[in-house]
Amino acid sequence: MPPVHNGVRASSLDVRWIKSRHSNAEGNCVELAALVDGGVALRNSRDPDGPALVYTAAELAAFLAGAKDGEFDQLL
Repeated sequence: MPPVHNGVRASSLDVRWIKSRHSNAEGNCVELAALVDGGVALRNSRDPDGPALVYTAAELAAFLAGAKDGEFDQLL
């Protein structure tokens, strides 16, 4: 299967999207999906037909480690 590229229509991916249990009724949600090639796609749940951002597992792991360490807290 060819790799999925950033900006692909999220609804065109044959994946199971996962929403955080911390999501709220106002639609402030980001959904993630595992890709066949080991990558991870992200989409805005308010725009399920919109673009998906695609990351490698290593890129997402680095981001999550930084988020867990509070490196991005100043953005909120």
